[in-house]
Amino acid sequence: MYIQERSRNPRNLSMMLDAAHIIIGILIVALAVISFLNPEDHMLLFPVIFLLASSLNIMNAVFKIRMSGREKKKKASGILVLLFGIVLLALAVISAVSIWWG
Repeated sequence: MYIQERSRNPRNLSMMLDAAHIIIGILIVALAVISFLNPEDHMLLFPVIFLLASSLNIMNAVFKIRMSGREKKKKASGILVLLFGIVLLALAVISAVSIWWG
């Protein structure tokens, strides 16, 4: 019997990306509110916020690059978003190091 390989539908990927945006966005806002209410007690939340933001940017960049096809402008915008995600990841690492060993 013929077994058909499943390929990801762009509509399903877009829906999963939207769900990730909503969930991670709510987490970022909640953690930011908690950390700014009492920053001295919740300093460990700052690297987590930066890490969540970088993961959101990296997911968005990978989606843009995969869906760009041969369009160079869309691929370039995806690479730019990927660079912002890497900068946020570096910021998360720097803030974690400065909080834990500072």
